[in-house]
Amino acid sequence: MVGVLSGCAAVLLDWVIHTLKRLLSQGFHLGAYEWQYLVLPGIGMLLSLLLVRYLIKDNIGHGVTKVLLAVSRGDSKIKPHNTWSSMLTSSITIGFGGSVGAEAPIVYTGAAIGSNVGRLFGLSYRHITLLLGCGAAGAIAGIFKAPLAGVLFTLEILLFNVSMTSLLPLLLATISATVVSYIFRGQTPVFACSLTPFSMGNIPFYIILGIAGGLGSLYFLRTTLFLEDRIGKLSSPYLRWLLCALGLGMLIFLFPPLYGEGYDALGALLNGQEMELEQGTLLSFLLQWRWGVPVFFALIFFLKVLAMTATNAGGGVGGTFGPTLFAGAILGFVIARCLNLVGADVPEQNFVLVGMAALMAGVMQAPMTAIFLIAEISGGYELLIPLILTATVAFGTVRVFEKYSIYTKRIAQSGDLLTHDSDQAVLTLMHLDDLIRDKYPRVQVDASLREVASVIANCDAAVLAVIDADGRFQGMIDIATARKPLLDPSKYDSWHVFNLMQAAPDYIHVGEKMESVMAKFDRTDAWRLPVVDDDRKYLGFISKSRLLMAYRAELKEIASED
Repeated sequence: MVGVLSGCAAVLLDWVIHTLKRLLSQGFHLGAYEWQYLVLPGIGMLLSLLLVRYLIKDNIGHGVTKVLLAVSRGDSKIKPHNTWSSMLTSSITIGFGGSVGAEAPIVYTGAAIGSNVGRLFGLSYRHITLLLGCGAAGAIAGIFKAPLAGVLFTLEILLFNVSMTSLLPLLLATISATVVSYIFRGQTPVFACSLTPFSMGNIPFYIILGIAGGLGSLYFLRTTLFLEDRIGKLSSPYLRWLLCALGLGMLIFLFPPLYGEGYDALGALLNGQEMELEQGTLLSFLLQWRWGVPVFFALIFFLKVLAMTATNAGGGVGGTFGPTLFAGAILGFVIARCLNLVGADVPEQNFVLVGMAALMAGVMQAPMTAIFLIAEISGGYELLIPLILTATVAFGTVRVFEKYSIYTKRIAQSGDLLTHDSDQAVLTLMHLDDLIRDKYPRVQVDASLREVASVIANCDAAVLAVIDADGRFQGMIDIATARKPLLDPSKYDSWHVFNLMQAAPDYIHVGEKMESVMAKFDRTDAWRLPVVDDDRKYLGFISKSRLLMAYRAELKEIASED
């Protein structure tokens, strides 16, 4: 069910985007300066901005990152409106020429379909998470007609712990979505192209492309996050829209291949077709110089990040998936053309295709997804060796400088990232609020020993929390170590709480990550630690026994094969 629904969503999104582009771009010429490039992308961004602010009233950008957060911190629950809101706004953004991709929004849509179907049937967190993954995998399979890539995308990027039995529903979902896409869009690969058979002599050149792809991925990732942070500091959304719309319009006007997803230009490169140009354009001027073509496309590679970020930051809704494929293809073409200009003889179409895998492996840090996605969307399995080699080299290169992908960088900084490390994953899934116990009695810091004895007589707690008049934590009384004075009535009026209390070995703060909490227990060897807020007001204790029980229960849940 989830696979079919996700496939239908992918088909619908693709149809709406292409219909809008066809209606709005009649008479456009990709190699010409057209005034529509200056205004249409900004209009699409504004329409999306207004829909998000006044109809949807929720932040729906960065779809893949939102799915990851839902799995780690939201019990895999995604709001029902996400089954349509990302599709609506991204189709408008891209249909009007926004320089982003439709893949991240459709992943968010597919994941929302899976999550809400799971909630509708009252399933557990683990099964909702699996259906969420099925929806995302089906969305990728449906939009690209690539069932294997959908499964690998979910395994590498979204779901941290998938058992062998979980592969069955993932495979069924992607096959279902792909069949739906075949029915409505035909069985031709998304990027059908003419390729040259692989030559062993080109292996060194593919290694060069892999290194360039890794460094290009680093530029793509860090520039995107840097620009988003800088533009995000502008408080007014309409000022952000105005500045981004002006910048994006000018970029697309000067470099028309930046218009929309850029798949038209990408298809031309994959089939070895030169762009048809009108006189007076920048590229027609550069063509008078033998290095003009690679220079022009190198500028497109570097400016694609700016165009993509301006689209998203200015109110548009779209993803980095498509721009990554586009930029990788451009990089592959530039490397191949430069090699040919210096005397090598390499097939440019092959390098365009393999470049897509190189940048995808680096930016998303998902080499297996990159390898098989590119093979599936082009029918280029004959290039499996260079695809594997280049994607692996690109992935290894970027990992020297950057540990996280464009999807996980910010989540990792907040401590909410789930990984394939089971220990870290369990700690991420545990919630601090569920572990706090406030059964321990409280006594004032200036109370007499008689009052303490009265409190102990009416409870079975092992410790008492000592607070001041404002409820701030001052210390704790361990009843076992304070037994001797407590059994001596002669000290009841002369001794006070401050004569008995001990300082806490450490404090746990509200909102603290469980990894840090566990580290404090390990470092102090304490059995209980107090939980306080930012004003040091006492909220309760967390005991090691409760922590370990919760850890074991969570580990059992995620490791279950049922």
